[in-house]
Amino acid sequence: MTGVRSASDFRSGRPAGPATPTIPAERFRGDDDKAGNMSDNNETMSMGDLFPDLGPEAPVISGIAHDRSEALATVRGVPNEPGMAAKVFTELASAGVNVDMIVQAGASVGTADISFTVPEESVKQVQDVLIDKHEVLGYRAFDVDTNVGKVAVVGVGMKTHSGLAAKFFNALSDKGINVLMISTSEIRIAALVPLEQLDDAVRALHTAYGLDAEQIEAVVYGGTGR
Repeated sequence: MTGVRSASDFRSGRPAGPATPTIPAERFRGDDDKAGNMSDNNETMSMGDLFPDLGPEAPVISGIAHDRSEALATVRGVPNEPGMAAKVFTELASAGVNVDMIVQAGASVGTADISFTVPEESVKQVQDVLIDKHEVLGYRAFDVDTNVGKVAVVGVGMKTHSGLAAKFFNALSDKGINVLMISTSEIRIAALVPLEQLDDAVRALHTAYGLDAEQIEAVVYGGTGR
């Protein structure tokens, strides 16, 4: 059977071998009865079940991405009341700041800390906004850390496979890598880590998911949600 290799095969540095088989168009067409049966059953079937010639399991993680151009800002001691997060991010949006990851945590009774990541090139804008709007936002202090980086695993099959998050964090933990922030979606798990540990994080995740490669391109950009 003829086949194709995905871009991740070449990026991962896998040795040449049997290519991923092409999927006949008939699999998608079929007659009405077959289409009905597939519709009824596919909610409990994996890609490997639907397309046996892909093997027991279709690839779940398609790649590892990373970004060195992140900065982490934390606004400390914000009044813990409805609408405060909206005020913070409205002011940042008005200044054209593109925000990516966000975490809010209780700091002390009646206050909270709001942390978020932005492109490193936006740090000056963030500082200017927070200084200018200090009275409006009523926070105690803020700080910005540019010695951070983001690493993410991406794959369209993530929402139907369990254990991927556990593998992600175990791989980082085994290498002593500290996770500062986490964000997830149906096709991505991303973590913010100290910049000096970013390369180790990328290598650890490539190994954990069987995507070892000598070169990895940074394809995660702050604020894009990718």
